[in-house]
Amino acid sequence: MQDVQGSEATGEQIQQWLAQAQAQQQCNAEQGLAAANKAWKSAQALGFLEEHLAAGALRVFYFYRLGDMPAVLVASQALLPQLRQQGSTPRLCELLRRAAFGAAEVGEFELALAFVNESLAVARELGDKRLIAVSLNAVGACLERMGDPWQAERLMNEASALLGDDASDYERMVSNSNLAIVALGLFNLLHHSTKPEHQRECSEALDRAYQHALAVRAPALALGDKFLLALGDANRGEALMRMDRCIEADELLQVTLQLADAQGFLALGWRLRCNLAEMKLAQGQAEEAAADLDATLAASAGRIKAHIAMQLHHAAYRAHKTLGHAQTALGHLEQYQGLAQERNAAQMRAQARFFVSRVEAVRALDGVAEDLDATERDTAELDAALSAHPHGQLFDPLTGLGNQRLMAVRMPAMLRRAERTGAALTVALVDVDHFKLLNDRYGRAVADRILQVLAQMLRDNTRGSDLLVRWGGEEFLVVLPDTVADRAFEVCERLRETVEAYPWSQFGAALDVTLSIGLANAPPYVSDLLVTRAESAMFRAKHLGRNRVALA
Repeated sequence: MQDVQGSEATGEQIQQWLAQAQAQQQCNAEQGLAAANKAWKSAQALGFLEEHLAAGALRVFYFYRLGDMPAVLVASQALLPQLRQQGSTPRLCELLRRAAFGAAEVGEFELALAFVNESLAVARELGDKRLIAVSLNAVGACLERMGDPWQAERLMNEASALLGDDASDYERMVSNSNLAIVALGLFNLLHHSTKPEHQRECSEALDRAYQHALAVRAPALALGDKFLLALGDANRGEALMRMDRCIEADELLQVTLQLADAQGFLALGWRLRCNLAEMKLAQGQAEEAAADLDATLAASAGRIKAHIAMQLHHAAYRAHKTLGHAQTALGHLEQYQGLAQERNAAQMRAQARFFVSRVEAVRALDGVAEDLDATERDTAELDAALSAHPHGQLFDPLTGLGNQRLMAVRMPAMLRRAERTGAALTVALVDVDHFKLLNDRYGRAVADRILQVLAQMLRDNTRGSDLLVRWGGEEFLVVLPDTVADRAFEVCERLRETVEAYPWSQFGAALDVTLSIGLANAPPYVSDLLVTRAESAMFRAKHLGRNRVALA
């Protein structure tokens, strides 16, 4: 067959490339990607929408299996606008999950959670319990990358319980694979600690990782999924290695490496080579380990996942240090520390944005013990209230913002503190103008996307200490502590201008979105009264012509 692309290709040739790409799904990822790329470019040039979408989904699939997560994110974002126009479909749900994995792997955690929330919303709209469970599992995977394996494991177990005995081989395979990865992540997070309770937790995590990884094998073989088979065996091999069962680990990792290389699973191959080199180092073969690690780092430069790069550099540091190569060892240590600092900073930013702060920001009054005692009481009450609600009950799945239950948990302490210290506090009620008309004209998918973009704009224009809540269908509530009305007006006016200037037409022809915002400031120090006053101000903004901010 002639190798032509773009305008020179024919519909028949595009179909052949698509068939080639599909045929390689359990054979060779690099060859499958090459065929998918040809079909993608040619279908785009000729305007073949369905073929373009099919090829785009295959590209994301192969980038994922190759472990090229930046490419997963870019390819997903290129495809999502067109898929969203097709409405809520299982294919959109799957693409959003893969986009979330790509975003989380490169440290774009806000984007990752936006994608998984949208995936969950699509699954719920479709009413598919299986898709809901897999999407919840993806939320857990993102939380693990954000540095919270405990919450990730709880959420994944809840997703498994949702299906129970009705789970298919595919759902069992995905669930156990992700749980194994989370358990290994927990071990890596704690294993340097000398605390007995952490050592016990590490041992238990390794046992869980091994059992979950083992449970992947049977369904992966039954379904013929070589990637998850290799990933499961890699997880099991690493668990065995961390348990110091090196003979078993070496045999399993060698066989798995052969499978990964044959299938073109590049990133998985680099991880396996790292594990094998670590075992050589543990067995006194430092020179061989250093050579293997340096070769793997060279081959993977610029293309490797951050957490694998960290593992490689740390192992290389230990190997070269053992050999007395002080300068080389120092270089690897600096690389490791730099990557670790970047990861920790990204995780802290994400947790500050998306996880409920366990201590409200309090401006302590010097020398006033009564206020300090009251702050401790507020913090203790907040802790107790938060612990009574699982994380998922406090947040809106579509936007990732808090819901009214979260406001009920956090608002009382914010009001008490403002009343006690005399600090300012302002509430803003944000309403999307003509939202019902937008929903009727452009459809539910576009309407949901509008809300997600607005939620991100709210995050970008507020502080970590502000409380952001999806109040109703198209309404958002923002609580701004330590903020006088004039300053809150500036914040909301900036938000209004940002929304007005945004290129909404990318989601639909002639689409335009504006906001009407009402502000109310304390006193009174009562939630209902403040919200009612803010609502009255919002209605006044609408009466004055919409697209404006009004003070109560």
